[in-house]
This record gives sequence, C-alpha cells and structure tokens, in this order.
Amino acid sequence: MAGTYEIRRFRAAGKDDAAYSGCAAWVRAVGAGFHDTRRSDEFVDKVLANWRADDGELTGVYQTGDVAAHSLAADVPVATFATLRKDLNIGYGRQLRAHLVTAVTVRGTHRRRGLLRTMMTEDLAASKAEGLAVAALTASEASIYGRFGFGVATFERSVKVDAGPRFRLRHAAAGTVEMADRKVLLELAPQVFERVHRAMPGSIVRQEAYRQRSSGSFGRDGGEDEAIRCALHYDAAGTVDGYVAYKFAGWNTKPFTVDVVDLVAATDDAYLELWQFLGSIDLVERISRQEAPVDDPLAWALDDPRCIESSDHRDMLWLRILDTGKALGARRYPVDGSLVLAVADGLGFAAGTFRLEVADGEAAVSAAPPGTVPELTLDVACLGSIYLGAVCPVTLTAAGKITEHAPGAALKARLMFAVERAPHCLTHF
Repeated sequence: MAGTYEIRRFRAAGKDDAAYSGCAAWVRAVGAGFHDTRRSDEFVDKVLANWRADDGELTGVYQTGDVAAHSLAADVPVATFATLRKDLNIGYGRQLRAHLVTAVTVRGTHRRRGLLRTMMTEDLAASKAEGLAVAALTASEASIYGRFGFGVATFERSVKVDAGPRFRLRHAAAGTVEMADRKVLLELAPQVFERVHRAMPGSIVRQEAYRQRSSGSFGRDGGEDEAIRCALHYDAAGTVDGYVAYKFAGWNTKPFTVDVVDLVAATDDAYLELWQFLGSIDLVERISRQEAPVDDPLAWALDDPRCIESSDHRDMLWLRILDTGKALGARRYPVDGSLVLAVADGLGFAAGTFRLEVADGEAAVSAAPPGTVPELTLDVACLGSIYLGAVCPVTLTAAGKITEHAPGAALKARLMFAVERAPHCLTHF
C-alpha cells in the first residue's frame, strides 16, 4: 500500500476543533461500512463525544494520489479502524487491561490491497510493545479475524419468551421492582454494571455510549428515544441492584412484543425478578432479547422452559493473546498442577513453549527448556478461546484444533481453565 495510501491516527475532535471535519468524515465512513443511513450532525457530535469520553484512537486509510472524477473525496477514508482500552474480567474477579478493536471497515472498491492486514498488524504490534497481554473484538463476520490470531471466547443468543399464561417462574421474590424515569439510568446504569462486571467472567467495562443508549438519551437517529421505559430492582435494603430498559415494538408487531434494550442484574434475585416484571406487563405476549446468555438461569427457573425460543446462537467476544506468559500468569486457576503448552502464532507475538505451574490457584509461567515435549500444541487463536473457560479444550482437540501429546492433557486443561460461572460479555464494541 506504500505510495498509494496513507494511514492516519488521531483522537476525536470537538466541533470547535480544526480537525472536526476529518473526524466527522471518519464517523460517516464507518456508518457507510455498516450500511447505516447517513448520520445527522447531531448523531456525529454525540459519537465523537463518546469517543472522547472513552479516550479512543481513530484510524483512517486515505488515498494519497488523485481520486477518480466524481468519486468520494480524498479526505473520506477508504478504510477505518478504532481502538480503546478497557478492563476484562478474566475470572475470579481478576482484571486484565484489554486492547479493544472496533469500527473496522474497508470500502469494497479498495479490498484485497492489504489495508486491513496493515492496520491490524501494526496496531497489535504497538499494543504488544506497550505491554498489553490481550486484544479483543466483536466480529460482524466470523471468517475474518482468525488469521490475525483471534479466537472466539464467549457466546450469546437471541431469545423470544412467551409472556402468556405459560410464563410462570418458580421464584420467591427477595426484593421489589418499580418503574422509573429512563434518565435515572444515566447515573444508575454504570453503578449496577460495575457490580455485574466484577462478578462475571468475560465481562468488559462498558463504553460511555451504553448509559446514553439505555437511558434513551442517544437513539438511533442521535436524538432522544422517547419509547424507552425503565424498571429498577431494589434489594431488601432498598439498594438498586438491577435494571431493565425496554420498549414496546408497536401495535403492528404480532404477537405484541416488548424488546429488551438492556438488562443488567447484579444478583440472581434481581435477574429473575426483572424477568418476572417483564412477563407481567399488560397487553404484552412476547419478550425479545438480543444479548441473552447461552447458559441462562431463566430457562431453569421457568415451570415451562419451552417458553423460551432461542432463535440465534452466535460468537460474541473474540480474544487475541499478545503475551502468553503475561496472560497465563494473570489468571487464577481452580485446579493446581502443571501444563506444558506449545503455542503457534503466525504473527509471532505469543509463540513459544510455556510451562504453567499452579499452586494454591496462583500461576508461575516460564519458557520451557529447549527440547521439552509439550503436552498440548495449539494455535494462539485456540488459546484465546480456552482462556476464559467458555470453550472446552477437549472439544477443540476432537475438532483437530489442539494436538494432545500426553493422554488426558486436554481434560487437565479444561479443569485448569475453568472459571467460577459461565462466562458472558454484555459489552459490544
């Protein structure tokens, strides 16, 4: 791409900044890449404000020569890329700083020219040099990111729940649910989510945009979303420990449906009681949620679990290990023992043979001496998949993704990499 394209990296600018027009063009290029309608100035302003709040870095690839007559101007990027840093819960409450990759687009007329590979490899190399152990992304297409060493690490599903007479929960209420003005979530949503994040393996600290969207302050057109309603769960002491933001899908939608915008509960009681509330809303026949956990307590709390129709099961969080020793050493392990892993990495960041020694849950990681025979050989993408405990090493071995050199090593890895509860990530980026 040398001589034809130029990569520029910059921070989101405010409206009074000279760089604002370039930032606005970048936001609109991202929207075009995801087939959004052209965004209003108000929408662009809010997006850039959120990027400033998250201290994100924006990247664009620009044509350096003359552009074709009547085509998009040279100041409109032909490819986009963005990053931010947030904490990832890696199990047992431990936090690891993660490098988050998002807003990845390449204009269809400029593909197969190495633009994505250049942006991605340069960015990952810089993150590794800064000392970060993991990168992460959420993928719109599953076939793109494996070649860069990313592996699927958590999953989610879409559900439609019958809210008719079949909806009966076997649960004794331990708190109360009350309606509230949606704007209270500007303050309460981050507080409740922080509690959830500390307890949930796979969770990533949320961006500024989440509280804006959950509260209806940032609708799809950039303005207020007056359709959003809000309910809060209070524990026995009167503390808010859960909330649900939701909206009615409209009288033209049959069956009459409530769409969950955001459901966050810091306790099991709050989770089930918010669902009980949703199932009791008058004139509603179905509840739809797009980001439900695969291993969902709701299914086991219902008298009739077939009330839940799971319409989609998909990958959610993808992890890329940048420093194997640092990543393995940051975790806590539920089973003591030792494991020798040979990690292959086409980009070279995390490759090597490593000895993982665990005593009292704490890890010591070292480079294995030359000639050491590994117990397992795996690609860095597979290491990212098993790291949070959501993907079973035994399954990957059966699929030919992991090679087991010592009988039982895959099962040992499964036990060692287990976490305290099913991993789930409520943060898209």
